[in-house]
Amino acid sequence: MLSELSDLLAALPGFATREDYASAIISDNVLGKQTASTRRLTNQRLGELYGLDPQIPIFRVLRRLWEIDWTGRPLLALLCALGRDPLLRATAPTVLSLEVGEELVRSTFVEAVKQSAGDRLNDSILDKVARNAGSSWTQSGHLEGRVRKIRKRVEPTPGAVVFALWFGSLYSLSGEELLATPWTSVLDRTPPELFDLVLRAKQLRLLHARIGGGVIEIDPTTLDPEAEVR
Repeated sequence: MLSELSDLLAALPGFATREDYASAIISDNVLGKQTASTRRLTNQRLGELYGLDPQIPIFRVLRRLWEIDWTGRPLLALLCALGRDPLLRATAPTVLSLEVGEELVRSTFVEAVKQSAGDRLNDSILDKVARNAGSSWTQSGHLEGRVRKIRKRVEPTPGAVVFALWFGSLYSLSGEELLATPWTSVLDRTPPELFDLVLRAKQLRLLHARIGGGVIEIDPTTLDPEAEVR
């Protein structure tokens, strides 16, 4: 739902509340949905994927980076959705383990969802979830193609890198540990390849970092605007 998220965030200011987002989608129909039921479903699904609430840290960070890193928006949206949607997260190893140019095997993809969901979803719903997840990975740039999904290598931006590092900090990781997590694996870069992007993020004042002389210090915790206030 990258296009819907983009249009919604463009329509509302950064200080908008969850109620403001819901009203814009359902009452004002800023996303141009044809029916009231579709508008309500869109509000629900966007809320599930992204939070749409400044009281939620992951959304606060997403909203801040969204205004700074336009090029990185597809990866920012994916990282946020991965953090909030366990079924989408369950498909990550299947996609990220593919070699560039390799085709995604649909049965393997569906099986990854099934393993995560257990017996909660029937075959029809499993197939729908797999289709939606495939679309998400395509919108992020990891896959290309409508029917045959082929692995591509994404180009991470400083905003996407610092968002991935911030996720790692939530698990009490620090320094070099932050460069090798499930979140940074989404960036398609090895830890040494991320160094330059970390330093670029530092130049943008998105994190604190010192890399050199055998020392690797990285602190993305102030990325959250509320953390900066405290």
